[in-house]
Amino acid sequence: MPRHPAISPGVAALPTGVFSTVAHRIAALQGEVYPLHIGDTWLEPPEGCRLQDLAQDLRPGQHRYGPPRGQPALIGAIAARRGVDPRRVLVTAGATGALSGAAGALLAPGDEVLLLSPYWPLIRGVVQTRGGVPIDVPFFANPPGAAPLAASVEARLRPWLRPRTVALYLNSPNNPSGQALRPEEVEEIVAFARRHDLWILADEVYEDFAWARPHQPLAAAAPERTLSAYSFSKAYGMAGHRLGYLVGPTDPSVVDQVHKVAMHAWYSAPVALQRSALAALSGGDAWLARARELYRGAGEAAAAALGLPAPEGGTFLLVDVSAHLDERGMQGFLEDCIDRQLLVAPGGSCGAPYQACVRLCFTSAPPEQVARGVAVLAALLGR
Repeated sequence: MPRHPAISPGVAALPTGVFSTVAHRIAALQGEVYPLHIGDTWLEPPEGCRLQDLAQDLRPGQHRYGPPRGQPALIGAIAARRGVDPRRVLVTAGATGALSGAAGALLAPGDEVLLLSPYWPLIRGVVQTRGGVPIDVPFFANPPGAAPLAASVEARLRPWLRPRTVALYLNSPNNPSGQALRPEEVEEIVAFARRHDLWILADEVYEDFAWARPHQPLAAAAPERTLSAYSFSKAYGMAGHRLGYLVGPTDPSVVDQVHKVAMHAWYSAPVALQRSALAALSGGDAWLARARELYRGAGEAAAAALGLPAPEGGTFLLVDVSAHLDERGMQGFLEDCIDRQLLVAPGGSCGAPYQACVRLCFTSAPPEQVARGVAVLAALLGR
């Protein structure tokens, strides 16, 4: 029981940041930097969705409180796009807010969540700050030196189940591996969740960037137990707007409970930026089509330069650098990259089994700049 001046042990155990140990080196860089460590885009949002399009004289009332669940017009547009009852929709502070709110509504202290790894780096902390216990379950990319993954989903997941397991989390197309679920895997995951009475937290933020096969949403196969998070950051290049949304299960009362959590976390998403999101849904298709083409090309080029298979979707590659780590370990490899103006993320932030990998985002800068950064990494790896 922490008392002054102690703080929560769970929060104290969270890392300050993925790059906290090398922040001083990054700050000292001059000249062209290759920022492949951040999952962002170099593209500006679609026209009509930018801050200059939100003038108060054109859109009055933007500085007042809005409905905590979201602007009715935006909720209606989301519900129409997803084919769901509007009561199942909650506008959130990014997809991070959607997943945090869902975890807050579903988890009692000590409940466990299976994180199908490698995973989005923040999900571990999201679960922990809501009192849950994250369990790393290798699922997508096989860790360096590991035995081959079991063929069936049941065989992969069953050993990790415990009495306090209440949910599983996954994102597909996957950040960071670039892999995407196959239809048979979706069916097996759903069957597993039903067999063991689990909730599904589906991170769908890269749904629009699936290359190898059509995207397979978990909610379509298990609408009664899936809470799906979506992001305007990824879909329309609006990361700075911090807007996302949650689509809950067929029982709308589940979203009512998530709404309680949201009310006590961010109250409501910014009114003006919700209007930019509505503009994206109504007029952003051409932008999205262009982004898909550019992203796919950048991903294929980066993979080819590194001697890797082309990503099946998403905006990331996971690169095994185990053969190039010396006695300094990953810290030394990151420092070697930084000394060459290259920033990549340590794979351990995406799951414990991936300590010998790095993650790079191939959309975080213009393609020519990304290519120069990838060439630096390729040279370090002798490729």
